[in-house]
Amino acid sequence: MSNTPVGPGTQVEVRFSLRLPGGDVIDSTGNKSASFVVGDGNLPSGFERAMFGMLAGESAELLIRSEDGFGDHNPENIQCMSRSSFSEDMDLSVGLVVSFADRQKAELPGVISRIDKDEVEVDFNHPLAGRDLLFEVQVIAVEQVSNEIIRV
Repeated sequence: MSNTPVGPGTQVEVRFSLRLPGGDVIDSTGNKSASFVVGDGNLPSGFERAMFGMLAGESAELLIRSEDGFGDHNPENIQCMSRSSFSEDMDLSVGLVVSFADRQKAELPGVISRIDKDEVEVDFNHPLAGRDLLFEVQVIAVEQVSNEIIRV
């Protein structure tokens, strides 16, 4: 086993589960593993930083505060749109995830949070924004792949 700790410039193979403090499992790799390079954007940086220093073979249950996970819930990310902006044959309902395109034509999902006769309220916050999470992680392997350093 490698003595390389999780940190900048490492490729990490992990098994994990993500759950709410009440116990509901949000995501899990199950018996499979997932691999990422620290800083590649596959995991929020708060999850990566929580693992810094862990070695292959180690496991931990890490509390990820909302601001370090998917961010705090931002009221400015809730938009009211005209009902006429949606096609008439679209079956709108509260909780429905609708995909929009941002200015760069990237997909931007939003969740319908309120509907009335003239307006539809769409929440563009990540569904886990504002939630603390428990990140159960088992580090399978760590490999140094670059000499990257932390830049603040």
